[in-house]
Amino acid sequence: MRLPRLRADYGSVLLGSADDSPRTTRVRIQLVLTTGVLIANAIGVGLAIALATVGIPKPAMRWDAWWMPFLVMPVYIGIAFLLGVVLGTVRLVRSLRWSIRGDTPTAREARAAMTAPWRLTVIQALLWAGGTVVVTVGYGLVDPELMPKVALVTGLSGVVVCAISYLITEFALRPAAARALEAGYPIARRSRLKGRAFTAWAVGSGVPIVGIFLVVVFATFRDDTSKMDIFVAVTAIAAIALLTGPLLTLLNADTIVGPLRVLRNALRRVRDGEHDVSITVFDGSDMGELQARFNEMTTGLAERERLRDLFGRHVGREVAEQALGWGVQLGGSEQVVGVLFVDVVGSTTLARERPATEVVELLNRFFEVIVTAVEENDGLVNKFEGDAVLAVFGAPLPHPDPAGGALRASRMIADRLPSAVPGLAAGIGVSYGVVVAGNVGAIERYEFTVIGDPVNESARLSEVAKRDTSLPVASEPAVMGAREAESQHWRFTDEQDLRGRNEITRLYAPRAALAASTSTSSTKVVPPTVNVRVPATTNPDLA
Repeated sequence: MRLPRLRADYGSVLLGSADDSPRTTRVRIQLVLTTGVLIANAIGVGLAIALATVGIPKPAMRWDAWWMPFLVMPVYIGIAFLLGVVLGTVRLVRSLRWSIRGDTPTAREARAAMTAPWRLTVIQALLWAGGTVVVTVGYGLVDPELMPKVALVTGLSGVVVCAISYLITEFALRPAAARALEAGYPIARRSRLKGRAFTAWAVGSGVPIVGIFLVVVFATFRDDTSKMDIFVAVTAIAAIALLTGPLLTLLNADTIVGPLRVLRNALRRVRDGEHDVSITVFDGSDMGELQARFNEMTTGLAERERLRDLFGRHVGREVAEQALGWGVQLGGSEQVVGVLFVDVVGSTTLARERPATEVVELLNRFFEVIVTAVEENDGLVNKFEGDAVLAVFGAPLPHPDPAGGALRASRMIADRLPSAVPGLAAGIGVSYGVVVAGNVGAIERYEFTVIGDPVNESARLSEVAKRDTSLPVASEPAVMGAREAESQHWRFTDEQDLRGRNEITRLYAPRAALAASTSTSSTKVVPPTVNVRVPATTNPDLA
């Protein structure tokens, strides 16, 4: 069984998700902060003991003054831990209650959240400075020669503790920093990444180098220091550097890796098709700037996709894709297309007898049937002309069977309309031929359209089809131009002289629909014709 993947909106699963409850967020921050600072101080104490006993062996520590290592130092360390670790972190978290509750911070609260790592670090520095004074003076009372050594090892250890504490505090307070940045706190103009990198190097490498240098200095001015003492001291300091160096490097690297990890996951989602992705900006440095710019980019992408979708719904997805890919060019080109025209019967009466809202609702259901059938057959709904629809097959994109697509869509519409929109009937006409397809209008306002005789013919055929709305009517070129898989469903029915045309038009209707229509009617419905004649068909299968 695969475990669910934990979210890391703040760059680490330790800090949880931005959707966590306020209580959960507070517990996470308090736990990470207190544990981290405790570990930092424990490292500092261990480092001081190691330097004092092994790292700088001369002058040797005096253990006969038991009250220093077993009374004064434990008492001070306990007080320092209580003040700096427990009370300091608890008070710090309480000062950020607004972020935990989800409130919008004031400018002062936001500033306090962004400077909290420095404030806690200052507390740690003061406590270690006090400890340095206490231990140095205490051992100075026992042996004045120990004072430089004790001050040095305690001070160096305090620097390490402060550096680790700052990085850990900054890490733990990312949720609060995110809230402050979200409320409008400005991202730092100066590069804080450089400062973090320099701090990690100075404490992880610079301090051990200084320690080694001081060992050599002490050995130079003390006659009782042997080569073995120097070897042991340098080895001990090098071992300490090997422990603290990687720790500081990892903490510093996480200030870069954490935001980059969040960005990488977000970019993967964008690549997979999500355009409304937004990440939590939780870093006040250059990485926060990068996070903010990413959100601006995805906002632009989401807006672009909304406009693209809206554009596609208005002009058709194929037309939209062509315009986005090729740009705007007025004019058109000749293309062979199938044309489907659907017109509502009795729309004037419908508008007069029913409320406008009900008419609109009926028309929307009517248009949905047509759009679905057209798109299922790879056509383009070119126009909604009031209560009529013009659809094209074969423009602007090529169609493997434009005539067949238009014929098949007309049969699907005739089958679906009675059940989908019982209160509405429509005449359906299909034609086929050469049209000019392209952008017509001005460069400021234009539309994609088709112009040509097949368009006019399909409109006339829809008028004929209104005499029996169960029968789509198609011209002979449409049926002859379709592939056999579709043309076999149609048969010749009549000839008619359509209004505005100089030639007789041979009419076709679906075979199954024609049979059903004649079986339910006592007399055959024949539209009025002018100069009707029924010559022998040239296609026996369609007769």
